[in-house]
Amino acid sequence: MRKILLGIAITSVLFTSCSNDDDINLNPQVEAPLTYKFMRDGKSTVDFNGQTTRIKMAMEFRSALKNTTKSASDLYGMFAHVEGGNDFSEADLNASGKNIRSKVAASKEYFSANTTVSNQIKSLMDSWIEQQATTVFENWENIATAGTAGQLQQAGGGSVRYVNGKGLELDQAIAKTLIGGLMTDQMLNHYLSTSVLDEASNIQNNDNSVLEEGKPYTTMEHKWDEAYGYLYGNEDDPSVPVLGADSFLNTYLKQVDSDPDFAGTASAIYDALKLGRAAIVAKNYEVRDAQVAIIRENISKVPAVRAVHYLQVGKEKLATGDMASAFHALSEAYGFINSLQFTRQPNASTPYFTHEEVTGFMDTLMEGNGFWDVTDETLDDMSQTIAAKFGFTVAAATN
Repeated sequence: MRKILLGIAITSVLFTSCSNDDDINLNPQVEAPLTYKFMRDGKSTVDFNGQTTRIKMAMEFRSALKNTTKSASDLYGMFAHVEGGNDFSEADLNASGKNIRSKVAASKEYFSANTTVSNQIKSLMDSWIEQQATTVFENWENIATAGTAGQLQQAGGGSVRYVNGKGLELDQAIAKTLIGGLMTDQMLNHYLSTSVLDEASNIQNNDNSVLEEGKPYTTMEHKWDEAYGYLYGNEDDPSVPVLGADSFLNTYLKQVDSDPDFAGTASAIYDALKLGRAAIVAKNYEVRDAQVAIIRENISKVPAVRAVHYLQVGKEKLATGDMASAFHALSEAYGFINSLQFTRQPNASTPYFTHEEVTGFMDTLMEGNGFWDVTDETLDDMSQTIAAKFGFTVAAATN
């Protein structure tokens, strides 16, 4: 009996994702486009207008925190804008139904089941806004002393800093808290979270290229883009970001990346955002989730590195007697420390530091007369604790 052997040739065709959302990917391999551009039927599928709006609101709000003609009500109106309110210089911002406050400490994974802490964080910012208008503005021309708000000029005729009775620049505390409480929290713990990306029928709809009504994108694609927008939404060309485009996460990522000890942080984030978006197009959620871990680790590094940096700069300036420069640096550190509770450990569901730990740091800095009394030992201990948690050295962050 003769045996007949049949040779079977198996041909595998590999499809890799590019900047065209119509490409079909039948293989786990995913290729990122050169820039953050994704098209479907000749139309861009990238949309993060809401994020751009909030960044613009935050930029104007930040500037207003040093405008003594503004009342507490004026400042709060910018923070918690109501559609149609005359709070901003741009008509489009006034017409918007979006605002800053509603998205602070509002991520699904951290705060949907923890509204008590979310409200505490919002209330603290409300109190800072009130104090800026009613205490700091009221003492704008007075010289600050321990326990009394006022102004201090940096050594050598430098910038004038305006502080409360504990030496804290409230505008800096607010601005740096927004980096964590708005941009970082929404990015890492909301739009890049599995609970948002994969919510309801998002996977099924993405697998079948079911688009949002009247839009050129799937819901999952859009959620990823909204995360992208909180970092790059104010860029002239967001698809090819250059950084330094706002006063928040975008600019401080640039500062961290410019330190040789942390060079490559910006490119790691940008590359992961591109590849993760391409993976969604390719319907490859394993690759997508691997990019989320990379993004979380590197974005979280930003407030940590800058917190340690400014704690050490503050210590150095205190030694020279330049209280204005010292308090300015320590105020930035204070806001970045508050932002640490919004960070996210990769492949985990927790921040690097909890709300309670962050509150402990902030309370320690404000003990007694606050920055007027703070010791080198306190600043060094805090710096070491933060740096160790993130796996870098205090010396590396001090550059």
